[in-house]
Amino acid sequence: MDITSVRDYFTCLQDRIVDELEAVEGAPFLRDAWERPQGGGGISRLIEDGKVFERGGVNFSHVMGEQMPASATAHRPELAGRRWQAMGISLVLHPRNPYCPTSHMNVRFFVAEKDGEEPVWWFGGGMDLTPYYGFEQDAEHFHRSCYAALEPFGVATYHHFKGWCDRYFFLKHRNEARGIGGIFFDDLNQETFAHCFALTQSVGDHFTDAYLPIIRRRNDIVYGERERDFQAYRRGRYVEFNLVWDRGTLFGLQSGGRTESILMSLPPTVKWRYDWQPEAGSEEEKLYTDFLPPRDWV
Repeated sequence: MDITSVRDYFTCLQDRIVDELEAVEGAPFLRDAWERPQGGGGISRLIEDGKVFERGGVNFSHVMGEQMPASATAHRPELAGRRWQAMGISLVLHPRNPYCPTSHMNVRFFVAEKDGEEPVWWFGGGMDLTPYYGFEQDAEHFHRSCYAALEPFGVATYHHFKGWCDRYFFLKHRNEARGIGGIFFDDLNQETFAHCFALTQSVGDHFTDAYLPIIRRRNDIVYGERERDFQAYRRGRYVEFNLVWDRGTLFGLQSGGRTESILMSLPPTVKWRYDWQPEAGSEEEKLYTDFLPPRDWV
């Protein structure tokens, strides 16, 4: 286990992704380095009110503590009471144009330690796409990129992680998917450290190839108030998932994480309506009927 190599990879990945995003945006991202009183710190890279990204953030953090928070031990109670370290990259991008999808990517590493015992480590992460107006070309491209990231690690890996993503990014209280999925994995330590680290790196390295061609293809589509209104309504689903179901958000808040960096994932403008339904035969309805139900895009 080489914690230094993992940290070096994450910090370099943050720099590479931000460089590519700045080239698309045509403006720099804010850089905000911070320290956590309980131990550790991070670097938040953020843009707000951009021409392309209404809000976007690419966060690196490396934090530690003496007691595992409840969200981290809910599925692994045997780790309660251990010292821990967590590090990773977490990004969320909310474009201004409603024809451009929101996207999220996360790659992370966790270590739980106890005197006299071997450290327990694992990797996790994934990437997913949340369109407001669906395009089959975009969905297929994004999922083919996810497949390419995982193909070197076994032909069944993509399908396993794709199904995991469909189940995870699901609003149980709405009986509705958040978006069109992608890939998701957690507790990855079944192979060697080198194998798990290489898989995690491949996911991180494929994100911009998966997402930025979609932004370039859709960003110049003309839109109006109707599309912006529907985008704000669907962003409400994003907020609901992150605040009610997302384990990463809960872990960050329960572990005394930096609130500004954790809630950076939320979109800047959101709307809710009471018992609203899209107009029959509309492009808005098509999102619900043709894109949100899980399907095989590869």
